[in-house]
Amino acid sequence: MVSAPIIQGRVVTPEILVAVRDLITGQPEWSRRRLALELCRQWQWHNAAGQIKDMAARSFLDKLEARGWIQLPPRQRRRGPGFAPRLAALPSSPAAEVKESLAQLQPLQWQVFNARQPQAARFNAYLARYHYLPYRSTVGENLGYLVQDRQGRDLACVLFGAAAWKIQPRDAFIGWTASQRQTHLGQIVNNNRFLILPWVRVRELASHILGRVARRVARDWQTHYGHPVVLLETFVERDRFRGSCYCAANWCCVGQSQGRTRQDGQHQLQAPVKDIWVYPLHAGFRQALCL
Repeated sequence: MVSAPIIQGRVVTPEILVAVRDLITGQPEWSRRRLALELCRQWQWHNAAGQIKDMAARSFLDKLEARGWIQLPPRQRRRGPGFAPRLAALPSSPAAEVKESLAQLQPLQWQVFNARQPQAARFNAYLARYHYLPYRSTVGENLGYLVQDRQGRDLACVLFGAAAWKIQPRDAFIGWTASQRQTHLGQIVNNNRFLILPWVRVRELASHILGRVARRVARDWQTHYGHPVVLLETFVERDRFRGSCYCAANWCCVGQSQGRTRQDGQHQLQAPVKDIWVYPLHAGFRQALCL
């Protein structure tokens, strides 16, 4: 007997497919977004904080269509994957260099927000302009931190988002099964962007920020999304960086990636090899993830 596939955490039974097809044919004028919102309403698809999981529903529909099981209405406008973040206009020339000691900058100030909120526009613009990785979209749960010094000068951007679905060194470090990973993956978040602004040259600032954010991210995540976080992860390109600030902040390197992307179904796409770093947020993280 062939088991029903699981997409976006939902078992796709024949009954589910019939319900989705009936919704599409019954509302031919609806957009993809409107269909996703209706699925969220019908299935009570929301996170623990009560926020609808519209992006998960959109991804669910897209994956059904990719498998040839449904036909969605044409896209109303082409925006690329995910959500295009709001960007603020930045000055054409960088700010004056910040070269004081770490002690002279403290106490640091922290602005925390979902990267899709309007107040995140400057944060998004910094990442789009100054981070070496492209920054065009945010999908699902995420939190951004804009770090400022005591004078209100911007120093750094830290972004957390969804964890990698499956990566062998991390999974071996945790010791969980595939079923446990599927159930508890949401309790891991990925530090997918970390940027010290290029005019900021302060010794030990990066490791200090990583240490400080690790002490607050679980509380902030619970406040914004209503569920716990017990482990942080990040990926550091070996050819570019040594991961020294993560090491200094007591993160642990558990192995390396295999140099493939998540779209590499044929094992042909090459990607930079990355060191995999993790940071447990409390001693019982394995028990929480392996229930």
